Amino acid sequence: MKIRHILTFVLLLSTLFVACTNTTLQNEAATSSIEWIQNATIYELNIRQFTPEGTFSAAQSRLPELKELGVGVLWLMPIHPIGELNRKGSLGSYYSIKDYKGINPEFGTEDDFRNFVNAAHELGMKVIIDWVANHTSWDHPWTVSNPEWYTKDSTGSFIPPVADWSDVIDLDYTNGQMREAMIDAMEYWVREFNIDGYRCDVADMVPVDFWNEARQRLDAIKPVFMLAEAENPELHTIAFHAGYAWEMHHTLNKVAKGASVGRIDSMITVTRKAFPSGYLMNFTSNHDENSWNGTEFERMGDGAAAFAVLTSTMEGIPLIYNGQEVGFNKRLAFFEKDTIVWAESPFFDMYRRLSALRSRNTALWNGENGAPMERLTHKENDRIYAFHRTNERHSVIVVLNFSDAPSMVNLTTSTLPYRFVNIFNDEQIDGSKGIELMLQPWDYAVFERKD
Repeated sequence: MKIRHILTFVLLLSTLFVACTNTTLQNEAATSSIEWIQNATIYELNIRQFTPEGTFSAAQSRLPELKELGVGVLWLMPIHPIGELNRKGSLGSYYSIKDYKGINPEFGTEDDFRNFVNAAHELGMKVIIDWVANHTSWDHPWTVSNPEWYTKDSTGSFIPPVADWSDVIDLDYTNGQMREAMIDAMEYWVREFNIDGYRCDVADMVPVDFWNEARQRLDAIKPVFMLAEAENPELHTIAFHAGYAWEMHHTLNKVAKGASVGRIDSMITVTRKAFPSGYLMNFTSNHDENSWNGTEFERMGDGAAAFAVLTSTMEGIPLIYNGQEVGFNKRLAFFEKDTIVWAESPFFDMYRRLSALRSRNTALWNGENGAPMERLTHKENDRIYAFHRTNERHSVIVVLNFSDAPSMVNLTTSTLPYRFVNIFNDEQIDGSKGIELMLQPWDYAVFERKD
C-alpha cells in the first residue's frame, strides 16, 4: 500500500531512547526461533504480474529459478479476494481485502496455494504473505455483519484511512471483537497452510499492542517471521523481527543524485542506535517504489547495480522485487494486468552471486549474527564508498564508485591480512598489501576472504 511514510527521520530520532531501553526485548524478538532469517535474501513476488497466467501454479513452476537465484524467503503480495465496490482500475488493488480467509480466484484455488507453499518448502524456501490489518474493501462481509467494527465519520458513514485510499475503509481497533476476528484470520493461514510469517502492511497505522498479541498467538502455533512495513523501534520490542529501512532507501536515492556518501554513514549510525539487533530490510525497489516513484533505473540511473550491491552487503536484510533480477525497467501497473517481460540479463548472475555470498559468509549475516560495517577510506575521491565486514571466520570487502567518472582506488587494508577473491571475476588480492584497482563509472567490486 502506497503511504506517506509516517515514521520520518525526526520521529526515528525521537524514538532512540525507547529503543535503547527495550534492547533486551528487541533482541529476543528478533532472534527467537527464526534462525533461517539470519542469512536470507527476501524476494517480493507479485502473483498477478509474475507470469502471463498470473496464478500460483504458474509461479510454482518457476520456483527452481528463484532457488537458483539464492532466494531464502518468498514474500507474496496479498493473495485474498479483492473488493469490487469502489475499486480502482479494472482489477483493483491487492490491498483492498474482501475476505481475510479467502483466495483471490484469479490466482487459483486453496489447493493451488497449498501446493505452492509445499513446493517452496521442499526447495528450502520460506513463504510469508502480505497482511492488510488496517482496512478492508467497502464490500467486505464485515460491513454488513459488524458495521461497528469500522471507523465512522460524523454522519455515521464508513471512511478511508487516508483520503487517497478511496477503495478501502478504516477498521476501528478499539473494538475487541474485531481484533479477535483479525487474529483468528492470521492464525488460519499459519495453521491451515503452514505459511512461515507475515509482511504487515502499514504496520504503524495499527496499534502496537494488537501486533504484540498477534505475534504471541501465532508463535503458539509455530514460530513465524514478522516483517513490518514501518520503521518504528517500538514495533520490534515484541511483535516484529524486522522492519523497512525507509530512511536508508531515501538516503541512497539522494546519493544517486549527487548527495554526499557520508549520508550513508550517518544513517547507519542512527539505525544502529534505534535498532540494535540490526533487522531492517534494505531495498532499491519494491511494489510501491516501482509503481509510484519509478524503477531503480529512474531513481538511481546507471548506479542501479552498484546500489543493489550495497543493499545486498550492508547491515540488514536484502530485498529483491520481482523483475529486478533481469533488470526490468518498467513501472508495473498497479490495478491492471501488466506481466513482467523476462529475458536473459547480467543482473541475474549479479544477484545470484550476492545471495550465495550472503548465505555462506557469516560476516554478512543479520544483526548480532554478522559483523558491523567498517569504512575503508579513499581520500582521492569522495564518491568512492568502501567498507569491510569482518569476524573471526569470514571477511568481505566492498568497493563502490558512486560517480559517472572512472576512478583509481587505493585502499589500505593492512588490518586484513588475508587473501581475497573478487566474487564477480575471480581476481585475487593480498589484503596485507592493500587494494589498488580501477573502477569504471558506477562500478563495484566485492572481495571475499579465502583461507
